[in-house]
Amino acid sequence: MTDRERDAQAAIARQVKGLRQGRRWSLDELAARSGVSKGMLVQIEGARTNPSIGTLCRVAESFGVSIGRLLEGEPEPVVKVVGADEPAVLWRGPKGGSGRLLRGVNDPAFVEVWDWRMAPGEEHDSGDHAPRTREIIHIRQGELEITVDSAVYAAKPGETIDFPADRPHSYRNTGAVEAVLTMVVVMPTGEHDRRR
Repeated sequence: MTDRERDAQAAIARQVKGLRQGRRWSLDELAARSGVSKGMLVQIEGARTNPSIGTLCRVAESFGVSIGRLLEGEPEPVVKVVGADEPAVLWRGPKGGSGRLLRGVNDPAFVEVWDWRMAPGEEHDSGDHAPRTREIIHIRQGELEITVDSAVYAAKPGETIDFPADRPHSYRNTGAVEAVLTMVVVMPTGEHDRRR
């Protein structure tokens, strides 16, 4: 684990605990709302684990914030310039792929911008997000197969795919070269309780 990833882990621990305590939720309440086990939440708040993107999505959605909010350290300046080497890798594929959250904002809407790189044959199962969440993916290099509700869509370089991400979906590099894509995730505002 790199220093940047350790810093991200510490920020996530601090933010999750602060958001939970600010709402006066117990760990059991957060577990019920997010669908993430209490044991995993204890590890997250103790900065003892590197949670998956799916886990981070569920926790962030339960608070009604973006994953970017969970990574915040200090108060945001009026203009934020994010250096090329600043975003931490939040997903690592088994063949060397990576997913980095370039920027997440919470005001006036929840929007995340991601840089994804997937080696040939790599795939990522994203599950589902909060109701009314959308994903927009622009393929910069390679080919990507996106499955949404069991329907398969192929996207090639220069193409953009837009779909509702509040249902199970996954991505797979079907080509012979690394797939490079920019993903924008737009989420509804407000807390999300998976019990409903």
